[in-house]
Amino acid sequence: MAKPNVKEQIVTSSLNLLHSKGFNATSVQDITDAAGVPKGSFYNHFTSKEALGLEVLERYAEAASKYCDVLDDASLPPKARMRQYFDLLIGANTASDYNCGCMLGNFSSELSNQIPAMRNALSHNFDAWAARLAVVIAEAQRDGSTRAPQPALELAHFIIDAWQGAVLHAKAAHSRAPLDRYADMVLNQILL
Repeated sequence: MAKPNVKEQIVTSSLNLLHSKGFNATSVQDITDAAGVPKGSFYNHFTSKEALGLEVLERYAEAASKYCDVLDDASLPPKARMRQYFDLLIGANTASDYNCGCMLGNFSSELSNQIPAMRNALSHNFDAWAARLAVVIAEAQRDGSTRAPQPALELAHFIIDAWQGAVLHAKAAHSRAPLDRYADMVLNQILL
């Protein structure tokens, strides 16, 4: 019988715990208990909880970037792609019953002042996300489906910033209304 990959068990279990409970509220013992491995195994694979947090953030960002694949579907007009994209994001947040939110936003508010390497990784991931969204916004500007005059990358950053606020509000309200309001405002007012 193949031996389970202990590092993978730790990362997978940590992704769920750190996303739902938060970084500071989750202990190494919580992580190893959830992974079903001895505590010593953690330190065989990670120099610190911060090192694990960085790997978990990258794993989360990689999985979340798959939602952006809909933005690449050239068979649809740019705004239709953005609508589908927002629907996917809203669906991901409602599926967790508003308990998790966006790990990029969660870690930003919790860790960006504590762990400089985390702040850098977060900034990099926000920039990569904005760059991907900016491509579709620029396409919508070129085809005239949006008249927003601001540079596409600036709009993309603003849209992501506003998304983070909508997610926080949805978590506080346990309601999808802030997310629906966000998508409607972005598509029908900001990117009019």
